[in-house]
Amino acid sequence: MPLNTSQLLVALETGESETVEFKTSFDKEAIETLSAFANTKGGTVFVGVTDSGIIKGTTLSKESIQNWINQIKMSTSNCVIPDVESLEVMGKTVVALDVSEYPIKPVACKGRYYRRVRNANHQLTVSEVVNLHLQTCNTSWDYYLDDHHSEQDISLDKVQKFIEMANLVRSVPITDDPLTVLQKYELLREGKICRAAFFLFMSGESSLSAIELGRFQTETIIKDGSRLRTDLFAEVTGVMEFIKKHINRAYIITGNPQREERWDYPLDAVREIVLNAVIHRDYASSSDTIVKIFDNRIEIYNPGKLPTGLTIEKLLRGDYRSTLRNRKIADMFKEVGLVEKYGSGIGRIIQGLREYGLPEPKFQEISDGFMVTMFKNVAPVTGEVTGEVTGEVMRLMSLCHEPKSRKELMELLGLRHEEHFRSAYLLPALGLDLLEMTVPGKPTSRLQKYCLTKRGKNLLAKGEKG
Repeated sequence: MPLNTSQLLVALETGESETVEFKTSFDKEAIETLSAFANTKGGTVFVGVTDSGIIKGTTLSKESIQNWINQIKMSTSNCVIPDVESLEVMGKTVVALDVSEYPIKPVACKGRYYRRVRNANHQLTVSEVVNLHLQTCNTSWDYYLDDHHSEQDISLDKVQKFIEMANLVRSVPITDDPLTVLQKYELLREGKICRAAFFLFMSGESSLSAIELGRFQTETIIKDGSRLRTDLFAEVTGVMEFIKKHINRAYIITGNPQREERWDYPLDAVREIVLNAVIHRDYASSSDTIVKIFDNRIEIYNPGKLPTGLTIEKLLRGDYRSTLRNRKIADMFKEVGLVEKYGSGIGRIIQGLREYGLPEPKFQEISDGFMVTMFKNVAPVTGEVTGEVTGEVMRLMSLCHEPKSRKELMELLGLRHEEHFRSAYLLPALGLDLLEMTVPGKPTSRLQKYCLTKRGKNLLAKGEKG
């Protein structure tokens, strides 16, 4: 659709964005931006405008625009061919290069792939390139045929159990035999199983689906551990059983004939987090899912970052469209009633914890994965809590406005004995949720640093005012 001067004036008023870029002249960065627009929502590059939105104009010869188009075509694959409009504003020429979102993605620029994120171009990782291509094909990683496993590697008894589970929630029961069910759900095609079929119904064990479970006394001392390497349905059950084994359960006496159970955490919210981890995990990653249970919290780390363009802020607002990394796996969990509605799980988790009287969970992108932390009830930051905080902990907290390593902190505190620092300073601060690790998935990482939590900041601010 041709652009006009009014649209340029609107763009100048609002500034650069997810769909607008200003360039003083046509260059390779303009081509890069057009490819990023093509991989996102489309957009317009205005040539002859400074970054701050001041019209400088550009000089054109008869061949300029055609030469620009040729450069764009030669530099991109799939070829980007923008709509071009020459606009006259205040006696100066501005050229608008406009491109729509391309249906076949990703588009490359000089062999590199970009997407538009806010007002900047973001170079895609290999994983993001693959996922963008799979989304374009309306498929996902788990739909592809498995080159390493065959029908002999799955259990038809497990498929039959899936049928029985699905029939409990279906209005029209499944009456087909297990092999036919696999074919109808496209888990068995051309005589080969797809990746989802193996992960859902594997007959034995596989490290590809491994989940590490641990009950921790401190950050480094583990009291109990386990490792699951089975099918995904069984792993959900196994994780839940391990968590229930290591959290407390109380019985509340009411006027009803039966006692009410109350666990440390609402099991429905816990199960929702576990389901999300199992369904949305990046199974092509070499990392494992890790579940850590501490006295005051549960951490669940999962390989696989948020989809490109989705931030934690958008996740919490519900301002996103559900993008499934493993569409077939998600569909099969939905068939048995374990998934209600795609994209609504985060809201249910937060609401469930809130109604239980617990703090809101913490969501973090860490390295190449995503971590959710649930907290037990903790006392508010008051005088009572301050009484539990030693002078050593307060001194340590005062140094952690910015992340610092263990070595840096010991030097600043004038300490030489590492065990004394650990027992008198670090572990109490971590245990009271006043400090947190920057690499929580790897407590002994050489890159590990420590910084204040929100609770720590509040307590420190109160202490400084006092």
